[in-house]
Amino acid sequence: MNFIRYPQPSQWPQLLARPVMDLREIEARVAPILQQVRQQGDDALRAFTLQFDKVQLGDLRVPAAEMAEAETLVSPELKAAIGLAKANIETFHRAQLAGQPERITTQPGVVCWRKSVGIEKVGLYIPGGSAPLFSTVLMLGVPARLAGCREVVLCTPANRAGKVHPAILYAAAQVGITNVFKVGGAQAVAAMAYGTGSIARVDKIFGPGNQYVTAAKQLVNKEGIAIDMPAGPSEVAVYADDSSNPVFVAADLLSQAEHGPDSQVILVSTSEAAIQRAAEEVLRQLEALPRKEIARQALSHSKAFLVTGEDEALRL
Repeated sequence: MNFIRYPQPSQWPQLLARPVMDLREIEARVAPILQQVRQQGDDALRAFTLQFDKVQLGDLRVPAAEMAEAETLVSPELKAAIGLAKANIETFHRAQLAGQPERITTQPGVVCWRKSVGIEKVGLYIPGGSAPLFSTVLMLGVPARLAGCREVVLCTPANRAGKVHPAILYAAAQVGITNVFKVGGAQAVAAMAYGTGSIARVDKIFGPGNQYVTAAKQLVNKEGIAIDMPAGPSEVAVYADDSSNPVFVAADLLSQAEHGPDSQVILVSTSEAAIQRAAEEVLRQLEALPRKEIARQALSHSKAFLVTGEDEALRL
């Protein structure tokens, strides 16, 4: 990380500039993929899967046997962690379920109320390449089930052996998702937006992804397909004082840095010693990360700021 001592407020905007994706070139690459999937359906999905993921697929759907096999491949420790996360997510989202809608008479004979209903068909995109985000299955699948969505489609890329990461399949089973397809990238977004022979057209697409997935979501959104939000580069800002645990500070910073080389992490402190301890711990934990080369690239343009006081730290 770049260590910056006592920067002047006039320097803050430049020092804190966020990474920005230039989508124009990416959209030019993604648009033909969307068009080909729209026209050729499953055949286009198989062709793009072979081109981008280097795997030749027959049936795009994950079969029941592979779903069952996944349960045997997930460790008891990870199953327990997934179960705990699922319970916490359910507790949070169950509290969002509205009770009976309040009816308001605005004038005689005119009664108004607001009622929340689940979206009928939703599509979930789950990254599964360099980082299989099984946690996202829970964060999207649990509220979809609680809301009463009638059809949930999950798309995620397969590995070169044609298999989906078992933790993704186990998490999907835990939230009752059975429509799982071995399709990733922009072509998966196109499949859920337009529908193919295998994959149903959905009303709204959820889930993070790389810049090509983000561009695809934004392009289909222009055609009237609802999306959650375009995902940008990951970022985090941590304020740490002398009481901070450097192990926790480093873990928080690295959890975002490992998302991608364009991720940005910021550490702010009034204590040079706290920054030094955290920086040493970042280097120690970095060596144990499976994605350490990606995190290392992100750290190369990330920053640690030493400031004069807590008020200044919070303003920064």
